[in-house]
Amino acid sequence: MAAPTDKPDTDQPDLDKKGAGPATTAAERANPASTRSADFGIDTTAKSTSEAIRGYLTGLRNGDLGSLPALLGLAALFILFTALDSGGTFPSLLNLANLLQQGAGRTIIAMGLVFVLLTGEIDLAAGTASGLTASVMALHLVRDGNLLGAMGTTVFVLFAAVIVVGIVLAVLLRIWAAAAFAGLALLLLVVGFPPNPWLEMLLAVCVGIVIGCITGFLVARVGMPSFVVTLALFIAWQGIILQLIGDGGTLGLRDPVINAVANGNLSTLGSWLLFVVAAGGYAAVLLNRQVSRRKLGLVAQPTGLVLLKIGAVVLLAAVATFLLTLDRSPGALPIAGVPYVVPVVLVLLVLGTYTLDRTRFGRHIYAVGGNREAARRAGIDVARIRASVFVIASAFAAIGAIVYSSKVGSVSPSAGGGNTLLFAVGAAVIGGTSLFGGRGRVSNAVIGGAVLATVENGLGLLGQPAAVVFVVTGLVLLLAAGVDVLSRRRSAVAGR
Repeated sequence: MAAPTDKPDTDQPDLDKKGAGPATTAAERANPASTRSADFGIDTTAKSTSEAIRGYLTGLRNGDLGSLPALLGLAALFILFTALDSGGTFPSLLNLANLLQQGAGRTIIAMGLVFVLLTGEIDLAAGTASGLTASVMALHLVRDGNLLGAMGTTVFVLFAAVIVVGIVLAVLLRIWAAAAFAGLALLLLVVGFPPNPWLEMLLAVCVGIVIGCITGFLVARVGMPSFVVTLALFIAWQGIILQLIGDGGTLGLRDPVINAVANGNLSTLGSWLLFVVAAGGYAAVLLNRQVSRRKLGLVAQPTGLVLLKIGAVVLLAAVATFLLTLDRSPGALPIAGVPYVVPVVLVLLVLGTYTLDRTRFGRHIYAVGGNREAARRAGIDVARIRASVFVIASAFAAIGAIVYSSKVGSVSPSAGGGNTLLFAVGAAVIGGTSLFGGRGRVSNAVIGGAVLATVENGLGLLGQPAAVVFVVTGLVLLLAAGVDVLSRRRSAVAGR
């Protein structure tokens, strides 16, 4: 046996006293944070531009497509309809602004449905739930605030009792915000108030939250399949709408505030202020995230790519704002400015994205959708999460009802029925949200909503009948579902 020497072997790492691994080096002792990061497998290396691009392409090959198919499809549709519309109506400023206003209501409903789909559930009642909230809002406006006289004593008492049930269920589910809004709905209903568009819209949202509490309790606590529960409620809410409005009746919305929600526009100054706030906020969020990740030693995208992304988004927003501030009226009365529905959708998009990306509640939603049993074992209140997403979806449905009722200027017994729900679910799926849960973003609904609105608008301008519109829309949805299934298979093969 060779005699030991004082000089260590420089070709092999020193082992600790237990022989379990390399001994701590001087660099690691000087920077213990890096050692802890390595112990927990956190990637602390910064990506180069080429590495980031290769990583993105690898993700695409592995099935992580996100909204890319929908974005490519949207671009193709714009090019196709612009080429086919010989009259030049489709690419006109008036039609593009009308596109934003036409699809906003369904898009907002789809944004709420994203939360439900992320947990692997479905809400078939979102459409008629939105119609019910719109009916309550319109009935209060038309009958000068006298809901008791409009509904009749029996229906009024039953309606109040349903709200009380919603409050109790929200408390049992420990969804305190929902309990507060449901209580506000009861207060507005019982105490009463003169016609006021803001309070009527608030009442509609509160009623939507009550509906969400009922749906969420039946699914999450009782354990009934969401498909069956929401299908039954779809029919029930349709019956209540008929009771409130009457078969063949229509409630007109002649209030200027409500009508302006989907038909009004910001001033030129207001449009540019919106651009500054939205673009500045987007840039600030991305730059803050970049700086924070680098300070923490976490993997971060190349700063150049981040700046390029910010620049592209800001440029597109600036061009869109400039175009929308031009006069797009075909007549003498000028029409200019960003439609009011744009900031409404932007606010909901920011709130929904922040909730899913930056809060513990959002992480729990993804966890429940990814693996419900694993989430339960990790200590997540699965029942509360599952119920909460239905509350959120119903609240978004009520806001969407306000927007689409404002666009058409009335509420009929068919409000929220027909294609409203199908188009809303289609928008979420086409945009990239998975029907199997655990994958999706609120922005998917916005992109998918733009695709469906473009299909409907473009085919209508080409003079195609409703049958063609339905067939094409169905094929687009089928294609999106197929892409979702294939991408999941690719992800499973890649071990993602």
